[in-house]
Amino acid sequence: MELTANALTVLERRYLKKENGQVIETPEDMLRRVANNIAKVEVTHYGKSEQQAEELAQQFYEMMTRLEFLPNSPTLMNAGRELQQLAACFVLPIEDSMESIFETLKNAAMIHKSGGGTGFSFSRLRPRNDMVQTTGGVASGPLSFLRVYNEATDAVKQGGTRRGANMGIMRVDHPDIMEFIMAKADPTQLTNFNLSVGLTEEFMQAVQDDADYELRNPRDGSVVGYESARGVFETIVEMAWKNGEPGIIFLDRLNRSNPTPLLGEIESTNPCGEQPLLPYEACNLGSLNLALMVTSDAKPAVDYARLQRVVHQAIHFLDNVIDANKYPLPRIQEMATKNRKVGLGVMGFADLLIQLGIPYNSQAAVNLAEEVMSYIDHEAKAASAELAEERGVFANFTGSIYDCDGGPRLRNATVTTIAPTGTISIIAGVSSGVEPLFAVSFQRHILDDDRLLEVHPLFERIARTEGFYSEELMSQIAAKGTIQGLDAIPQEVQQVFVVAHDVSPEWHVKIQAAFQRHTDNAVSKTVNFANDATPEDVNQVFQLAYSLGCKGVTIYRDGSRQFQVLSTPGSSEAGASVSEAAAASASPVEATPPKVRPRMRPDETTGMTKKYKIGGCGKLYVTVNSDEHGLCEVFTNTGEEGCSSLSDAVSRLISLALRSGVEVSAILDQIKGIRCVACIVDPETWVLSCPDAIGKTIEKYVNGTVRFDMNVARGPQSLLLCPECGGVLIPQNGCATCANCGYSRCS
Repeated sequence: MELTANALTVLERRYLKKENGQVIETPEDMLRRVANNIAKVEVTHYGKSEQQAEELAQQFYEMMTRLEFLPNSPTLMNAGRELQQLAACFVLPIEDSMESIFETLKNAAMIHKSGGGTGFSFSRLRPRNDMVQTTGGVASGPLSFLRVYNEATDAVKQGGTRRGANMGIMRVDHPDIMEFIMAKADPTQLTNFNLSVGLTEEFMQAVQDDADYELRNPRDGSVVGYESARGVFETIVEMAWKNGEPGIIFLDRLNRSNPTPLLGEIESTNPCGEQPLLPYEACNLGSLNLALMVTSDAKPAVDYARLQRVVHQAIHFLDNVIDANKYPLPRIQEMATKNRKVGLGVMGFADLLIQLGIPYNSQAAVNLAEEVMSYIDHEAKAASAELAEERGVFANFTGSIYDCDGGPRLRNATVTTIAPTGTISIIAGVSSGVEPLFAVSFQRHILDDDRLLEVHPLFERIARTEGFYSEELMSQIAAKGTIQGLDAIPQEVQQVFVVAHDVSPEWHVKIQAAFQRHTDNAVSKTVNFANDATPEDVNQVFQLAYSLGCKGVTIYRDGSRQFQVLSTPGSSEAGASVSEAAAASASPVEATPPKVRPRMRPDETTGMTKKYKIGGCGKLYVTVNSDEHGLCEVFTNTGEEGCSSLSDAVSRLISLALRSGVEVSAILDQIKGIRCVACIVDPETWVLSCPDAIGKTIEKYVNGTVRFDMNVARGPQSLLLCPECGGVLIPQNGCATCANCGYSRCS
């Protein structure tokens, strides 16, 4: 089993079994553990012999050690261990009652505790200021409970290692839809949620017609108002352009492909949006490595024989996972085992294109995407039908879309999904999902100011074969972030080795749509925009995604506020940093987090000062200032009393963090709530400590009357920094994954 140094780092940090902080299993041990655990189902559920289970376990093991297929992260982490929670994500219902709201919140907390993510629709909750007959009062509205769910996710994180991920969805015809669309105008709010607006066919037609559409109270279905469809759509576009959120999903389209319509409507998805689920259903996902599905002939082609074998083995594996899983709730177990949904997806599509000499931004790539995914979907259904002959169709088959003359008799209600492959693509050493490469060559910071030049292995091989390889040229590529326009590189090579920012948004959508046409569930993908893209550019992509049959779309404009951002101007120093973001798409060595240098304090700032009484220590004055980029400094003054040296040190460190691009919410998480006995015992003191006072002042400045754009990158590109290790987050597949430690925003 050949693994990159970066893959080994990710495995050691997140997957391999540990005792007392020490890794006690190898990657091979992990895969053997997983293979044995999943194959054991043959004995416990289907009456097979121990020998038959062992033979199947060996097939699973070889498939994974060859990196032909990898299951989702929970399966790799937990199979064969005490937790045994193998599903990544779940959808939970929220009905319009206080009992349902908080019962679902409790269930979500249990899921987050087990390591899963959750999706919710807030569409059934009555709007703000609606009548509540039982109390005679008025409703606080869905957004108030969305904030409660967000805070609860943070609370669960306090007892674990990381916070859970959530998807929040609201129908576009809900009366509070404008408030929902604007919910993340302040990027420090709702940081534990991805948000998407559920668009209907009626709404999209009204957008085309420039007509008004009805807003309906979900409590009784009554029409309570009208909105301009085009105005609402343009607001969605504006917010997505500004912050990357909300995304959009096409609800009617999701439900047209709902395999079990008698069980209800699909209202929500998992956090990354690629898995539409009924209430209490679970994600059970895995991905094929397309980079390996290439013949070794003189003229490379897709190796369909190998692909067929791996698809059939993978479907068998995923079906077994359903039975091996220890579900967090009995109702989830019931839905999962009766519908038996699986989602087989892909990774390494960009690497496949390169080996075949096909540019990502071309009709040939679109055609290949359709051809390959059509084959995978066909063979996945064939494999599911074979399992059904042996084990029976899924329990809810009667009344499903397959229950018709000539319909396939399947073991699984769905078989294909294109999911994010952030960490598992790092383990496999290939490009993420169906995304293009992020860079061809980049420089990684190591030790002090030393740098290590890294080049995509396929590009390096071609460059050396054709005689244009040089260290100077590779450094030039790293500084530029792309090979386009470099005279030293043949034009045909430039065409094939395109990176994400070389690909115009419409080609991103065309590739997504091609995969969607042959995928049961949905496709997780990010449409990348340059920083100078306009809202109209985003509008056109949203319209194109709808017209081409996508089930949803997520965009990311470079430098928008959705993540923790560090701006990188166009100097050689900056170029090296920008190119470092390619780590997930190249064949990296063990990463060292990039060095971050704070921006200079400007000569002029604007801000506010607030006075506090601090227990028996006297008065504390806290000043918060900002520049054109956002918050830039905090300083304190205690006069003759108080912990002047400590407060001054805290303020200086906060100022340094702010000018280094650290997210304000991350700073507040560390300083708010710190307790000091001098403040607690004094009834006239309304803060818990000096750090708490500083945190409250920052929060008031951010959320009060003083407004500004925080953390907006102004350079040609930006880095997204990992909150765990300081490495680079790559915005791909509708998510963002750290190329260094494997941290993902969505899991």
